[in-house]
Amino acid sequence: MAENLKRSDGLPPAMMRLVKELARLPGIGEKTASRLAFNLLNRPREQVIALAEALLEMKERVGLCRECLGLSDSPRCSICSDPERDHQLICVVEGPADLMAIERARSYNGLYHVLHGAIAPLDGIGPDEIKIKELLVRLENSRQVREVIIATNATVEGEATALYLAKIIKPLGVRITRLARGLPAGGDLEYSDAATLSSALNGRREL
Repeated sequence: MAENLKRSDGLPPAMMRLVKELARLPGIGEKTASRLAFNLLNRPREQVIALAEALLEMKERVGLCRECLGLSDSPRCSICSDPERDHQLICVVEGPADLMAIERARSYNGLYHVLHGAIAPLDGIGPDEIKIKELLVRLENSRQVREVIIATNATVEGEATALYLAKIIKPLGVRITRLARGLPAGGDLEYSDAATLSSALNGRREL
């Protein structure tokens, strides 16, 4: 792809630059990037400016919640600061997309903890490379939490992470559960439908 993007193919340098940058995004190849670039070129100037401003605002304002480590544009996200949520429950997920998937299911009213990854020794990712220490500190500092729901993906890495978490959390005296097997083996929460996630949450099991 890199070699193809070096050729101008008759495009002005400014468009080639945009195509190159768009092609860096996951799931977007050179052809898709070119179509997006032409689409943006044909849009009204105010729409392009609005898109550019939205991208800059996201980059400058969105960070991690200081408690759950989910995405937030304030120090404490709307979920963690919501008094109507059950602060005795923490659902542990691999990434922000998994948190969003569970929220769409409308079957869970507790808090979250985002690991930002899963244990994968073959890829050089151990417990110290994801947000496990932050979870332990959170549990040790809170006397409220009565249950931790481990909602890592049903993959080899997700299962390894779940077992590791269960091992280190049990000494704290907190109940540990795992999502039920309504989720397909090898599947990601991000792509699960709301009904399946609801069933998995309601049928969670002890670890």
